Amino acid sequence: MTERAKILLVDDRPENLLALEAILSSLDQTLVRAGSGEEALRALLKDDYALILLDAQMPGMDGFETAARIKRRSRTKDVPIIFLTAADNEQRNSYRGYAAGGADYIAKPFDPWILRAKVQVFVDLWAAGRRLASQASFLRRQIDDQEDSADVLGVLRDQVAEVSSATEGLEQALNENDLAGVREATERVRQQVDDLHDSIAALESTATTAGLTRREFG
Repeated sequence: MTERAKILLVDDRPENLLALEAILSSLDQTLVRAGSGEEALRALLKDDYALILLDAQMPGMDGFETAARIKRRSRTKDVPIIFLTAADNEQRNSYRGYAAGGADYIAKPFDPWILRAKVQVFVDLWAAGRRLASQASFLRRQIDDQEDSADVLGVLRDQVAEVSSATEGLEQALNENDLAGVREATERVRQQVDDLHDSIAALESTATTAGLTRREFG
């Protein structure tokens, strides 16, 4: 079963949270509500999230202060944040959003299709990162065991091809939707794929050396 991404929705207005849930429900991910910045910080202590949709204007702790606190925590500093900002202050809020560590912003009222498309790109990035982490763990175990290396290489090549294809799809979505802040994240995923290719080359060398040793001394 495919793992669902957890998306944290932060807004002080229940009607806005309900609207966000209605727009994003078709993505079939886990949507979690938070009615304030403080509630969002508590939620982030309990679970790991793929993405945060954060209202910029909230009473008490606003979205920018909430984002700054999120980015100060080692556990949550890499979680992407999309700010939802008021259109009348769009330019100023977008600057503050990026300065606070936001990956993107959308001005209200927003187009539901654009919001869904942007969220989907971040979910795809999260899923690709999870696959890479799983593959890296698998590779480390195989290197430690040094057993059945030749068979493992075939599996890893297929997995790398799959992740590379997913990355190309993300880049295409980025170019078509002009998603601010996603290009850097996509490049990080591509770098991880390149690192995994290097690891495969090292494993191939290990397998070849082990085979020569067995022929020489077997």
